[in-house]
Parts: sequence; C-alpha cells; structure tokens
Amino acid sequence: MRVLKRGSLRTVSALVAALVAALGVSSAPAHAEAPILTTWLHCGGLWDGRGGKTRGPAYIEVRGDRIASVRPAGDGVPVGNVVDLSALTCLPGLIDSHTHVLLQGDITADDYDAQLLKQSPEYRTILATVNAKRILSWGFTTIRDIETEGAGYADVDVKKAIERGVIPGPRMQVATRAMDVTGAYPLLGYAPGVVVPKGVQIVDGADGARRAVREQISNGADWIKVYSDRSYQVMPNGVLDDIPTFTPEELRAVVDEAHRQRRKVASHAMALQGVHNSVEAGVDSIEHGNYIADEDLRTMAQKGIWYVPTIYVGEYVAEGRAAAGAPVWKQMGEIHEKTFRRALKAGVKIAFGTDIGGFDWHIDPAREFGWMVKWGMTPEQALRAATVAGAELLGWSDRVGTVEAGKFADLVAVAGDPLEDITRLEHVRFVMKAGVGYPAGEPAP
Repeated sequence: MRVLKRGSLRTVSALVAALVAALGVSSAPAHAEAPILTTWLHCGGLWDGRGGKTRGPAYIEVRGDRIASVRPAGDGVPVGNVVDLSALTCLPGLIDSHTHVLLQGDITADDYDAQLLKQSPEYRTILATVNAKRILSWGFTTIRDIETEGAGYADVDVKKAIERGVIPGPRMQVATRAMDVTGAYPLLGYAPGVVVPKGVQIVDGADGARRAVREQISNGADWIKVYSDRSYQVMPNGVLDDIPTFTPEELRAVVDEAHRQRRKVASHAMALQGVHNSVEAGVDSIEHGNYIADEDLRTMAQKGIWYVPTIYVGEYVAEGRAAAGAPVWKQMGEIHEKTFRRALKAGVKIAFGTDIGGFDWHIDPAREFGWMVKWGMTPEQALRAATVAGAELLGWSDRVGTVEAGKFADLVAVAGDPLEDITRLEHVRFVMKAGVGYPAGEPAP
C-alpha cells in the first residue's frame, strides 16, 4: 500500500507516472492505451448524500474520473495508492446553482456600469477564468452560471476551456445573455443619444422571445434566463410588490420555445407579480424569490418548480443600495426570511444558489449555508440543497450529487462533521473533480 498525503495528489497521470517509475517499466507503445489507475481515499468520516447521518471511516475507490466503490474502513486496508484524509470528513462535490463568473460585485448601479463601460469583454473573461479556479478551490465542483451580464457568450467559452483542460474550474451549465424587455435593464439613465451596452439581450413580443431563445441555444445556452420583474416596493400589508417586465404571452413563448428545444428556464423574480407570472408560464426555477404568495408556493410544489433563494447576496447589498437611494432593500431581508420559511413548510424544492458575482469574488459562497440554517433548514437540508437537489435541478443526478459507484469522482473534505456545524463548509481542505485533485481553499489574489 502506498499512502499519499492530501497535498501530494494532483492528477491521475502523475500517479501513473510514479507507478511506472517505481516498477521500472519502460514507456508503453504509442498505440497502447494508458492504464486506468485506481486510487483510494481514506476518509475519517463520510456523508454520501444518500440519507442519514455522517458515517464513520470509509474508503472511496476512484478509478479514472469515476467512483468505483465505497466501503467501510473496517473491511480492511485496500491495496494500491491511498490518499490519507483520515482526519477529515468526505462529501460530494458542492453545487452552486446561481453564479456569475463574469461579474465582480455590483452593490450599486455605479459598480455595475463601470464594469460594462470600462472593462472589455476580453478582460472580463480573463477575470472569469480566475473566478472559475477560485470557486473550484472552495469545493464547488459544479455550477450553473446564470448569465454573463453584458459579456455575450463568454460563459460558453469559459465552459469549453474547462471541459478541454485549458483552465481549471467546475463543470458548468450556462445561461449566456439572459433576456429582458426594452427600458427595464441596465445600463439606464444615460442621455437618449448616448449608445451604451446592455446587461441582457433586449426582447419584445412573443415572436422576439422565440427568436432570442433560438439564438441563445444555437450559441451554446444550456439554460434560458429571463428577468421577470423590477422596481420593488413594500405595500402596507407587507407584500413585496413589483413591476412585471414580460407580458404573460411573452413569458409563455419563452418557456414553450425553450422546453420544445429541451432547455430549462430560470426566472429572476423577486416579488409578487414577477413570481406569479413566471409560475403560471411554467418556468423551471424561481431565482431569488424574496416574496412568493402562498398560492404560488403551492403551485411550485405541485409542478416541481425549483426555488433558488440566494439569501446572502441580499444581505450583502442592502446597506449600499439603501444608501444609494433604494431603502426597500433594507426591508427585503425580513420578507425574504418569511418567504423561505413558508417555502420550506409548503414542500417547495430548494436548491443552493448564491449569486456570487453579485457579491465580491473574494468571499467564499459557502457562507450561504449558514444563512439557510439560520432561516430554518437543518444542516442536512442545507447540504442536500447543494448536492442532491442541485444535481436534480441541473438534470445531472446520474453524474454528481452523491458519493456512489458510477458517478464522477467529485469529492470534497472538511474538518469535523458539517451536520454538527454547517460553517465547516467554509473551510474546505480537499477538492477532487473527476478524479483529479486540486488545491483547496485558494486565497484570492
């Protein structure tokens, strides 16, 4: 048995080379296939996502990019290369279902405008590659990146570069440009004669909606995203009201066209009417959902429409946006918490999503877990939202989300049991994606 410490594991190919050198074997003929090396992870504890408490010590067999088997450590020490994680608890790789790798934080309109006006799409894409590497180091081996905020189809290229091994990063699903209607999305407020970039694709009318869906899919969109409301205010009865953007006819056209082409629709909907119109149109996920009426929660539960609440970002931007002239943001947190608790009670499916990019990329998005628990989830529910539930939302339950044979070897490890203290997930100590080890907890430059 060869025991490898955490930091020594980098790539399967490196391990293969080490074995060849140790055995004195000459290089294989050019036509021969490289052997698939088996590596064992010796975990001090294991939460596998399949239900129940964290288990005791276990061995996870990794063969190539997949998990080959999982067995209790009491069954004996396996033969082969063993990575010593005996002081840590192993978990499935984490899934963030709402990210923006091409955005660097936008508390105020000035923050947002500066990025679109002063940073080229090329520069923003370079920053996105850094962000992709960083979120992988924090243990998020899969993300759904939910639009580029004016950077066109750059997310498709970041995804391709990761898939081809050009840069390190999580496996991705992307939503490309997103959609909103004329006059409803930044950049706004400039003189009529000044042509400025837009953070979305402007879409008007049902025919325009279908055309935009087709265009985005043809350019690599895995998801279609719509902005369904804007301009929020709290009514006397405590309901968060809004101005809906798309008409019901336009939203139905988006959903119908996307579903016809086997794509899902994510709706940015923060308040009463935007959520209701989105639910009625049959979108697949509600993003943010600070206020959702009880009747819409019931419909979401019945239809299986997902809720991706993105709690922390609202807390992050509230003070700054209030100071910039939108005090409603300081009221929205309390409304959001009540909605989250009602959604839990109603049985709505909830997936972990943070909106990182909406807050600074120097902040580990795992702090979202603490907010979910503070607002009523058990630690296990919060963890499932970022593993099992996230995989289901993405349609990848056969690939990721649990630790079991046949799935990608996407694994993380932390000190202690996260079911006892969910904030342990803010300090990931080991990261593996598809059988390859990566540096964990990489600090921001």
